[in-house]
Amino acid sequence: MVSKEFIVAIELGSSKVTGIAGQKNLDGSISVLAVAKEESSSFIRKGVVYNIDKTAQCLQNIIKKLESQLKTRIVRVYLGVGGQSTRGVRNIIAKDLPAGTIVTDALVDQLVDANRSMVYPDQEKIDIAIQEYKVDSQYQQDPVGIQCTHLEGNYLNILQRKAFFKNFNKCFEAAGISIAEVLNAPLALADAVLTEAERRSGCALIDIGAETTTVFVYTKNILRHLSVIPLGGANITKDIATLQMEEADAEKMKLKYASAYTDNSEIDNNLKYSIDPDRQVESRRFIEIVEGRLEEIVENAWYQVPSEYYDKLLGGIILTGGGANMKNIERAFQNHTRVDKIRVAKFPIHTITGGNDDIKARNGMMNTVLGLLAKSDINYINCAGGPISANGDLFDNAQPQPGTDPRPARKPGEVPAGVVLTEAEKQKAEEEARIKREEDERIAREKAEAEAAEAARIRRENSKWNKFKKGIVNFGRTIIGPEEE
Repeated sequence: MVSKEFIVAIELGSSKVTGIAGQKNLDGSISVLAVAKEESSSFIRKGVVYNIDKTAQCLQNIIKKLESQLKTRIVRVYLGVGGQSTRGVRNIIAKDLPAGTIVTDALVDQLVDANRSMVYPDQEKIDIAIQEYKVDSQYQQDPVGIQCTHLEGNYLNILQRKAFFKNFNKCFEAAGISIAEVLNAPLALADAVLTEAERRSGCALIDIGAETTTVFVYTKNILRHLSVIPLGGANITKDIATLQMEEADAEKMKLKYASAYTDNSEIDNNLKYSIDPDRQVESRRFIEIVEGRLEEIVENAWYQVPSEYYDKLLGGIILTGGGANMKNIERAFQNHTRVDKIRVAKFPIHTITGGNDDIKARNGMMNTVLGLLAKSDINYINCAGGPISANGDLFDNAQPQPGTDPRPARKPGEVPAGVVLTEAEKQKAEEEARIKREEDERIAREKAEAEAAEAARIRRENSKWNKFKKGIVNFGRTIIGPEEE
């Protein structure tokens, strides 16, 4: 297969790094052209890169596998960022206004800029979700044109550890891979699996991954909360491994026997599961191990949902990720959350086709990377280079080469929702903001100095001594005037 145009997305997961190539069709559907995976547990933990060299080598392997399937060079990729340190922090920016003030776009921009300038120690803002605006005592989605004396902007700032950014930039530089766009992976996932009705009526999306579980809360089509807990399916596997077995064997037992909920009356005390040809474990003990850890994951995930939204989740709870494949997972969440409406999202809501087994499996494990692929149409950038010959040579050297950056220069206010500025873009934006700030300060200083000089001149003219001098001069003129005539 040789394609002149496609998109490549990469997800840095805790258990696997996944690369995917696809094409957007005219009808809006997506055709998956190639998929590649590499184990990542030895160098990525809870979504955070810990070994740069191994990650770089893994990325190179992913690219080679994809190129081999595509028969085409890959010159750049879309990257999804997330992980344990991702979290949402609420922030309110308020402004008191003179009576009779009508809210303008400029006033709204001032609040947005003030929120954007917020600094969090050791944290980087990767996205901003605007909640709503409080106009006097009323909440509005669009306050422009309304008269008020008090305006508040409510924002959800999505943060990520600064060290994470430095590490993944180093990984891609070491691997010699250009980044077409950095995307907010959690939001790409949410957009991929949630329906508009669910986001509008209110829902909780819970993504159960290998080492982390991500919790989202939506109401009125707005992201209200985002948090990540350091628990996932791998914790259940490790608990099973305490039965004295390799984690690989524990994972197989989990996939074969584990259930998120088993009614006590259904447990057969005489039933035993085989660990190996010489050993077995009682089914009751196995069930207690699995359910004990699963209960911890469910309760911690539900604890992340702010209590003020408990009665607003009319769309229910949507589960996704590999951990959501466990038998009776809906029943376990119903028992602990008292929410009856539970849906397991095993595939994105977009129309996606492909012959790869991972795509055809529809088990939720590809939802994030497929969401990144779908999200990449925000600023479409072709990732394809020249075709590869049978002996591996590139015979279309006119194509873009790795290291080129096709993105237009952007400022923070120009970044589309879900897109994350790269480190270079952040530094450039900060430098431009510093220059603008210094220029504004210079203009303000010169204006203040001019106003002070004018005020001093007026004071001098209005001083008693000046009035006395003017009086003497005017008196002299009245005396001299008639004599001259």
